Amino acid sequence: MARSSCFVRSARLPYAVSTGSVSRMPSSRRAPLSRDRILRAAIKLADRHGLEALSMRKLATTLKVEAMSLYNHVANKDELLDGMVDVVIGEIMRPTPGSDWKAAMRARAHSALAVMTAHPWAPMLVVSRISVGPNMLAYLDATLGTLREAGFSWHETDRAWNAMDNYTYGFALQQQNFPVNPDEYASAAAAYLPMLPASLYPYMHEITVRVADGSHDGTLDFAFGLELILDGLERVRGARP
Repeated sequence: MARSSCFVRSARLPYAVSTGSVSRMPSSRRAPLSRDRILRAAIKLADRHGLEALSMRKLATTLKVEAMSLYNHVANKDELLDGMVDVVIGEIMRPTPGSDWKAAMRARAHSALAVMTAHPWAPMLVVSRISVGPNMLAYLDATLGTLREAGFSWHETDRAWNAMDNYTYGFALQQQNFPVNPDEYASAAAAYLPMLPASLYPYMHEITVRVADGSHDGTLDFAFGLELILDGLERVRGARP
């Protein structure tokens, strides 16, 4: 519940006075403060300015409420971060148990990467916190169910979803933190070539020359690695008598 400001912004009354009658003017009110509103505002703030810019005070300013009113809905910043993670996980497409497992896992991975790219602060939180929010639990249960229904054992299912998630979140982190932008790869490769003489580093020299002359773009290829994992899991699944 948002508290109104203690400062008087205007001396005008919220109704218009005429010579014959008094008619009340429509008032514009902000949406009441709620946990969902707080979490979505925090996500927007982190998306724009990074997680390091997120504080309860700044969040309260964004919402135009007093900081203490936030604690009626989230106990502390840790609970806020957990809630943000759960909202973001809810944006990822969930697989459907009983469907084509390989297509479902492929779509799930690409959806997860897209969401992590849209929220650059999220991958590190996902991999560094234990999240037991409803969206996370439903997301994981749907993933496990899809693999189990496809015939993977419990042991294989556990290894499989961890392999896919480790790759997806790791890829997102590397993509977001790589020090060179894709449109700068060629010039960066050309600058490093003198440090890579063919006599000492023949294979590094070879690939760097290709990036420098544009015959190889050198960009990260998420689909390539994902298909290696999916094909490997297919072999594991097919190897069982």
